[in-house]
Amino acid sequence: MGEIPPDARGPRASSFARILVDCKQRSTHKLLVLRQDLGRTAMNCDRQPHLVGEIVALRPLVEDDFDDLYRVAADPLIWEQHPATDRHERAQFEAYFREALASGGALTVLDACSKQIIGATRYHGYEEKAGEIEIGWTFLSRACWGGSYNAEMKQLMLGHAFQFVRSVVLLIGPDNLRSRRAAEKIGAICTGERTDGSGQRSLVYEVTRPGG
Repeated sequence: MGEIPPDARGPRASSFARILVDCKQRSTHKLLVLRQDLGRTAMNCDRQPHLVGEIVALRPLVEDDFDDLYRVAADPLIWEQHPATDRHERAQFEAYFREALASGGALTVLDACSKQIIGATRYHGYEEKAGEIEIGWTFLSRACWGGSYNAEMKQLMLGHAFQFVRSVVLLIGPDNLRSRRAAEKIGAICTGERTDGSGQRSLVYEVTRPGG
């Protein structure tokens, strides 16, 4: 039999062709999404990134940061509501600092304009299967309290973490009202309780990645 002339194929053939094109486009889109998800999970979670915002910058904690960081941490009021109320003492802070260096997830927080050290924070407990990581061990100079510094720091850290996980948690002592309010300001929701690494009862505040 000869080929059917184009004008004899009719509207049904044209409709079928459009359906084939549409199916192909949908399959290509699904494959792209799958590849993106696989790429996201295959990446190693970088727990010591360099992050820069308008007023805050974060970089990996180093040995030479001790003196400048302790000048900030020596203020007793920073630790007033923290379980470790004596961390303003040099010996206690040195133990905290050594643990932070060994953790592989500690970050020094700087004022982005002056480059002065204003605090520290940490990524911890990366759980690839659960799609979760913790942000904690955070303190800032009292001169930087009030929202803007902490808010930008946490947004930078959340944005980085959401490349690798679906959920970020913050473990906060029930009596640490200051930190609980700060967590709520960045959209974290209290989802329950958990024992932290030091055996202390903590409230779990969680932020989930937009879009799941």
